[in-house]
Amino acid sequence: MADVRAMCAIGMRGQLGLNGRLPWEGNKGREYVADVARFFDMTRGHVIIAGPRTVASIPAFAYDDRTICEIRSENHPADVLAWFPDRVVFVGGGPPVWETYAPFIRHWDITRLPYDGEADRWFDPAWLVAAEKPE
Repeated sequence: MADVRAMCAIGMRGQLGLNGRLPWEGNKGREYVADVARFFDMTRGHVIIAGPRTVASIPAFAYDDRTICEIRSENHPADVLAWFPDRVVFVGGGPPVWETYAPFIRHWDITRLPYDGEADRWFDPAWLVAAEKPE
């Protein structure tokens, strides 16, 4: 079974996205740059699964040292995760993906950034407790 994790950054009030992008995208502040660098450091050598929009935003260099897999809504999470047995799999994307994969995610790595602007996507704390119950 894959070791399923999620890694995300949120704003001061749980902001995740704005118009299909990170609300702070392009911000050159130290905290924002460090967060992006940390994401690529932590996912090195592992698998990232994400929807098409997120996969399209991943820079070319990231494909050199991690496995990146595009997922679609018709892919059942258990089937996707079975493609990567005994691997660390990071679930990337946004609310629709995390909503679907939350029951499988065992570790959430959340960074709070000093962003306090507008957003149209928010982190849902219910994802943290959606884990499947052991049989």
